[in-house]
Amino acid sequence: HKSKLDFFCKLGYGKQDICKVLENLGQEALEDDVLKELIRMGSKPQAVESQAQPSSLKLVARGSCSTTLGPKWFREDESDSSNYLRPIVIDGSNVAMSHGNKEVFSCGGIQLAVDWFQERGHTHIKVFVPLWRKEAPRQDSPIADQHILEELEKQSVLVYTPSRKVKGRRVVCYNDRYVVKVAYEMDGVIVSNDHYRDLQNENPEWKWFIEQRLLMYSFVSNRFMPPDDPLGRHGPTLRTFLSKKPALPEPKWQPCPYGKKCTYGNKCKFNHPERPHQAQLSVADELRGNTTVSLSLVKE
Repeated sequence: HKSKLDFFCKLGYGKQDICKVLENLGQEALEDDVLKELIRMGSKPQAVESQAQPSSLKLVARGSCSTTLGPKWFREDESDSSNYLRPIVIDGSNVAMSHGNKEVFSCGGIQLAVDWFQERGHTHIKVFVPLWRKEAPRQDSPIADQHILEELEKQSVLVYTPSRKVKGRRVVCYNDRYVVKVAYEMDGVIVSNDHYRDLQNENPEWKWFIEQRLLMYSFVSNRFMPPDDPLGRHGPTLRTFLSKKPALPEPKWQPCPYGKKCTYGNKCKFNHPERPHQAQLSVADELRGNTTVSLSLVKE
């Protein structure tokens, strides 16, 4: 048993399967019979199983870049997404009034925005709303779904900016200043349709930050929708805009405009699908190669 056990262990089979087969067939069983029984049981050598597993490496065309070998923040399916996604600071008043068509302070709009960013993997989200919005709604300032504010406050997502009453007059701190200042200190993204022109003139550093980190949005059929190109057609994509580090560009293979008439060979920067297995040599290199071959034949 020991000699046969060692023999089949070297082949990569498990000890439990080998012992089970030897007990069934007996000590005088031939090695071929033991091997057949192992195969019938479905036992596979470890080396075979490792070869059967699909390889994670993929062939990449020459000149292109592969994102599979990049750092963690290149991939959106990483579990710890907070490492590469920017913090989000939402102007709650702007979002709520936009969702309520500038007539009602709709708290449901804030919830839609928070859900959208949470689904993308953002873990650091802050919403700023004036404290007086906790009061009972009045006719001149209606509020819809006010209970959402309380729920977001319990989740440590919503923050109330201070306000108080002095001799019957409400004193409110500037809510926009909180939004811009916190987003600037956290190096995050401001979610608002406000341009904050007064704050841009107040601080030149805030001016650059607001121009580069302001994410505008729209509500389409009760759906929160930021643009795919937050900084314009020629700017970064939304994924890059919300990331701390830019993502690698996807490899784009543009076909060669000359097609089969191209004479650049392997020096051509474009794709040639018509010659995937050919050595892409230029015309000059092919002539040199043919000349060398002919001279060698003459010498022989």
